Amino acid sequence: MTVPLLRTEHLAKTYADGDVHALADVNLEIQRGEFVAIMGPSGCGKSTLLNILGGLEPPSDGQVYFEGTPLSKLRDLDHFRSHHLGFVFQSFLLLPTLSALENVQVPMFEGTLSARARAHKARELLTAVGLSHRVDHLPSKLSVGERQRVAIARALANGPSLILADEPTGNLDSKNATEILELFAQLNKHRGITLVVVTHWEGLADYCSRQIHLKDGHVVSDERMTVRER
Repeated sequence: MTVPLLRTEHLAKTYADGDVHALADVNLEIQRGEFVAIMGPSGCGKSTLLNILGGLEPPSDGQVYFEGTPLSKLRDLDHFRSHHLGFVFQSFLLLPTLSALENVQVPMFEGTLSARARAHKARELLTAVGLSHRVDHLPSKLSVGERQRVAIARALANGPSLILADEPTGNLDSKNATEILELFAQLNKHRGITLVVVTHWEGLADYCSRQIHLKDGHVVSDERMTVRER
């Protein structure tokens, strides 16, 4: 049997001395190559779940497994994240004094690539997300859609098998949101990257292969979707 890329086992998260139960008994399996949307109302635990899946915060109870290995047993989570995961956030988190080309190189700095190889790879990734003409621009000179594309290129810098995206279209108008989701769909289809995306936007249904709905920290539905051919 194929080992899931991600698996959660009785996952729970409690904050503020037990007063807030963000997640309760979440059991999921995510297979390699899936495009999964995590949906639900504000405060239902979506972002908390994403952070725990990415090892950005620990669960209060339960376990997350990546390719069968429990995250709690990993000695160096920073190394794990930098080699296996890419993150995309609503607020982009680009460094304002660095160009698009330099921002994309940031995750590569701890690797073994030379400066020339890093720049070459960053340029290729920016070309892949449609920004070959904007490589030398600072974030302040880019549109919000272009900034998110830079953030996606940065997430791809170390060749992750999994991208975790938290409201990646939240700051975008519908046109730019659609373009970003089209880009995600192409990365999923042509590069085989597994995507787990937290979103409020129902338009994501046209792109993802699966929708998981949360309410009050519980999984209330988990549906496979029929994705239209692109």
